[in-house]
Amino acid sequence: MSTAGQQNGPGRRALLRAAVAVPAAGAATAAFEATPAQAATAGWGGRFDTESPRFALAVLPDTQYLFDADSADPAPLRETFRYLVAERAEANIAFMTHLGDVTEHGTEDEIGRAADTFRTLQGKVPYSVLAGNHDIPSSTDDQRGATAYLAAFGPERYASMPTFRGASPDGYNSYHVLSAGGREWLVLALDWRVSDKGLRWAQGVLDAHPTLPAVLTTHDIAWSDDDGKAQLSDNGRRLWDGLVRGNDQIFLALGGHYWPPGRTVLSNGADNDVHVHITNYQDRYYGGAGMIRTYGFDLVRGVIDVETFAPWFLARDPEKRTPLEAETIELSGPVDRFSLRVDFDERFKGFAPVVPPKPRPASAVMPRGTVAYWRFDGSGTAAGAPVADGTVVRDLTGRGNDLTVSRLNTSGPDVLTRSADHHPGQPAHASLHFDGGKGPDRGAVLTTGPHAALNSAKFTRGYTIETFIRLPEPFEGDHAWMGILSWEGRNGDAGKTTGWSPLEPTCSLNLSPERFLQFVVYPEQQDADPTSWSHALPVGRWTHIAVVNDGRRTVLYVDGSKIARNPTQPSTGIATLGKPFVIGATQFDERFGQGFYGWIGDTRIVDRALPVRDFLTSFA
Repeated sequence: MSTAGQQNGPGRRALLRAAVAVPAAGAATAAFEATPAQAATAGWGGRFDTESPRFALAVLPDTQYLFDADSADPAPLRETFRYLVAERAEANIAFMTHLGDVTEHGTEDEIGRAADTFRTLQGKVPYSVLAGNHDIPSSTDDQRGATAYLAAFGPERYASMPTFRGASPDGYNSYHVLSAGGREWLVLALDWRVSDKGLRWAQGVLDAHPTLPAVLTTHDIAWSDDDGKAQLSDNGRRLWDGLVRGNDQIFLALGGHYWPPGRTVLSNGADNDVHVHITNYQDRYYGGAGMIRTYGFDLVRGVIDVETFAPWFLARDPEKRTPLEAETIELSGPVDRFSLRVDFDERFKGFAPVVPPKPRPASAVMPRGTVAYWRFDGSGTAAGAPVADGTVVRDLTGRGNDLTVSRLNTSGPDVLTRSADHHPGQPAHASLHFDGGKGPDRGAVLTTGPHAALNSAKFTRGYTIETFIRLPEPFEGDHAWMGILSWEGRNGDAGKTTGWSPLEPTCSLNLSPERFLQFVVYPEQQDADPTSWSHALPVGRWTHIAVVNDGRRTVLYVDGSKIARNPTQPSTGIATLGKPFVIGATQFDERFGQGFYGWIGDTRIVDRALPVRDFLTSFA
């Protein structure tokens, strides 16, 4: 608890202490370390998905005014805990951490009430609690010995939790290891005034888990003025200099104690970001009413979404909420509701680098029915070197659908070059870079030979066409309707009459001016042109594309996800005309204009519909 803007122990109430007789817990918990066998107690985490890339860390700041002598009211906190239990599966809540000042005076009665309220979480949501200055007798550090707080919230309380891994010998500091997002995370719960011994213990924990990203939680680390710009407190500076700055693992540091809330970003010794946040709402209506903050980790989007709300008020009938209840349900200011951009792989690479998968051999990614498979990891030219006209890219199925390179119009050598860039899930770790465009039309294509079997394949039982592309960032110039892959030949020559133009080819995958994918096909058995449209593709990153036809209709997938605009119109086969298959452009009236602009990776065609789990990326 604190007033705003003061960092040197400002204006704290005198602590009214009752004499409490408790066991000498310090000796009993010396070097308490939980083993996985101790922690693996049935009933914990049964509804939590450890592999989902989206999960939440719940943070609970100072609750001291809810446990204040004879004015105590545990109801708000109990409702917060009920919410976490009820929403654990839906919100994928991994853990809850309390930031200290559980009670106002730290008396045996207040501590007992709080400990009883925490039983709502027991066996359902793992959590940590640390001591705030109001929870323990006045002392300078965590070597204070036995207290009512330690008896109730010492290591024994967490021993059955699957996350608990150990506590410092004094019992006032603990750590947990969470399994979430397909990896492990470390949570340090450090005391109000951690001693030098405590800091050495914390350093030992980090040293023993050198590859785990860590969240540091403590009571006092930073303060803020009303502008929300946090600054390290005196104790926070000690923690920063003694622990955080030199340990790149710590990427998030959370504290309470002061109000108003605030946040800042500091650079550690490795020149990486550490997000430092103050979370405290005890100055709000009803002592904060058990307000909770959730940190929603989204490893796919690369963000942490932060929200702050009061489940106690949220659970009430909206028509019966008082004005103060209504305005305190959720806080939406810039320090209460915000998103942090975090490239997790990049941020953690210094201590936990991502090991890229090894290239997969062609034989491992050619399921039954594969009629053509091309990849661009062949030897002969280095990355960045032009790929000469006449270069042959072999069809690795051995069916003879080899591709030959040629340039469009008067294009120079640099319109097609080798590249080591590739989609992280692509079997081959290489691609081709195309520098096609308009004004003048330029580009390069890879085409099958005049007698390739693929030229006349009809695919009446279905097909799966896959490729990987990456659009440059920035995406400069006019590249509207550039082709990615296609078959040559006019659909009118195949007897088709209902399409946009009889001069466009019988099958093509293109990019619209809005960067929407367009897959248009003239089926073998229908006089129609069913067309699939995607959303706008991103620039600067790889995208996997799969066109799947089951002999009845076509579905387009982007990064393993089915798009919305897939036609229900019947589509059986492809009206090929015996003319070449092409990578790098689309003809109109049997003439090439512009070529593709970007990168193209492994490309595969299978003569049946594949499930997502069998795509080249193995999404499932």
